[in-house]
Amino acid sequence: MLKETEGGAATRIDSVMLAIRGRIVDRSLMPGSRLPSVRAQSKAMGVSVSTVVEAYERLAAEGVIRSRPGSGFYVSGSVAPLALTEIAPRRERDIDPLWISRQSLEAEAEALKPGCGWLPASWMFDAGIRRALRTLSRAENTELADYGTPLGHASLRQILARRMAANGVEVKTGQVLLTESGTQAIDLVCRLLLEPGDTVLVDDPCYFNFHALLKAHRAKAVGVPYTPSGPDLDAFAAALQIHKPRLYITNSAIHNPTGAVLSPVTAHRLLKLAEEANLIIVEDDIFADFEEVAAPRLSAFDGLSRVIQIGSFSKTLSAAIRCGYIAAREDWIDKIADLKIATSFGGARLAAGILALALTDGSYRKHMETVRRRLGEARATTATRLTRLGIEPWLRPGAGMFLWCRLPGETDATELARRCLEDGVVLAPGNAFSLSQTARSFMRFNVAQSSDERVFRSLESALRP
Repeated sequence: MLKETEGGAATRIDSVMLAIRGRIVDRSLMPGSRLPSVRAQSKAMGVSVSTVVEAYERLAAEGVIRSRPGSGFYVSGSVAPLALTEIAPRRERDIDPLWISRQSLEAEAEALKPGCGWLPASWMFDAGIRRALRTLSRAENTELADYGTPLGHASLRQILARRMAANGVEVKTGQVLLTESGTQAIDLVCRLLLEPGDTVLVDDPCYFNFHALLKAHRAKAVGVPYTPSGPDLDAFAAALQIHKPRLYITNSAIHNPTGAVLSPVTAHRLLKLAEEANLIIVEDDIFADFEEVAAPRLSAFDGLSRVIQIGSFSKTLSAAIRCGYIAAREDWIDKIADLKIATSFGGARLAAGILALALTDGSYRKHMETVRRRLGEARATTATRLTRLGIEPWLRPGAGMFLWCRLPGETDATELARRCLEDGVVLAPGNAFSLSQTARSFMRFNVAQSSDERVFRSLESALRP
């Protein structure tokens, strides 16, 4: 609340104008919406009526709002661009989920990216992709030029159904819908099931883009502490009771960023809590092919009743081939197909064809065996070198590309990231993955991107007092 002090009328007027502009930017006030009355705004902000009148008049002079005599003030113009960075609360805008994505995607070729979430290009299945491209180049014109069907490439959906069955998830091809990425898969699910203001449970920490996506959907994210065997069930039960969430979004297989694996006991108890609370679960299975031993799937135990599985192959095949999937109840798939048509129409037919050929290429299995072996070696080496710097892994995962690490002493991860960025090293501070302040002392490292000596030199220099 603003107090009428010696701060000056101009400052108070600016504050009212800033508050109204903020509500227009985050779309809580849409074009044509009536602003709060002068008296209501005066009471809400703790300023005088004359201050609000002057602020409204100035906004009207700028064309931001317009006056209707006898009716009040209304938002004018078209819908303001959605600026995620302006949606309250503003929390470390310079280093947040979107910062990590931008730094990783926009970094120069020579930059080092131990904070990114993918394998080096030299580790990817480029030979299989090239073979698939050559095959498709000789395909019928329809394969190269036409839109895809609403559910997507039939052969790829059959392949995905067989792969899921191998992990205990019994699914018909009519329950599988292809998307243009794993991110779009979650976005479509959120479009179907969420309304602005709904609460969504996420692991704490979790994949940082979950936070950005939920912010875009005007949902409230509530974090549940993650343990080496899955979410803290006592905290999960308490969150269900207090917040009445609509969804829970999590990783199956290898958790991002901790590398933890869900235990069968935790999975069963979690599903029981979800059933009692009528909670829907979105299970991201993007790291399935990095597993040494298959982990429990909530979607397998549940039979895709209240669990939706999503995934893609951007981490193992190619991030340039944008193709993901959703596996869910057929009635949900039918509704999601309509949303897909409304937002992207026909889907990525060519990408799906490439993916289908690559996944059935006889050398893909051997390729992933090599990747898993290299990751195992990189995890051991990276953990040892980080430990020498006083950076301790939270646990030593048995698979995957990430190490979730606690920094030494009172080191602040965001400040460490700023220092290392000056050396061309892009890191991933813990606050971007978590809603908890304790995460400020954590950092996620991609072991496949951490082999360069310059990474450790930069860390050592930045950690000096």
